[in-house]
Amino acid sequence: MQLGDYGMDMRIDLASSVPIYVQIVEQIRHLVATGRLQPGEKLLTIRQLAVDLRVDPNTVAHAYNLLHNEGVISTQRGRGTFVAQHPDDARLARMRQEKLQAIMNSALLEALSLGYPADEVREAFEEELAQWQRNNQSSPAE
Repeated sequence: MQLGDYGMDMRIDLASSVPIYVQIVEQIRHLVATGRLQPGEKLLTIRQLAVDLRVDPNTVAHAYNLLHNEGVISTQRGRGTFVAQHPDDARLARMRQEKLQAIMNSALLEALSLGYPADEVREAFEEELAQWQRNNQSSPAE
């Protein structure tokens, strides 16, 4: 599997206070939770993902180990690492919700730290969401 299959969605922010292995874990969780990575799908080897992300292989190994312990992925000696065949749907839903909360929290903290009042932040969010929905509605069938 090439990095382009799922890795193009993976970005490592070296300036972030979030450790690199945590960034990898969160991004793979998100790819699994959103269905970009399907149960049984083979992941890149530790070495290949490390090369593609330009990080130390031990960092990727640590991330894979955490994901394995959570039941998100499984390793089969001699075959590789795969998305777990039967990921816990409740866990996947929780992972998706946690990711959304982290995104919202980050945007909220940034806006509030810049001095925007909460009401203005809420209005801006609602306007952006409404605009996005208008732009992304499918055309009625003719």
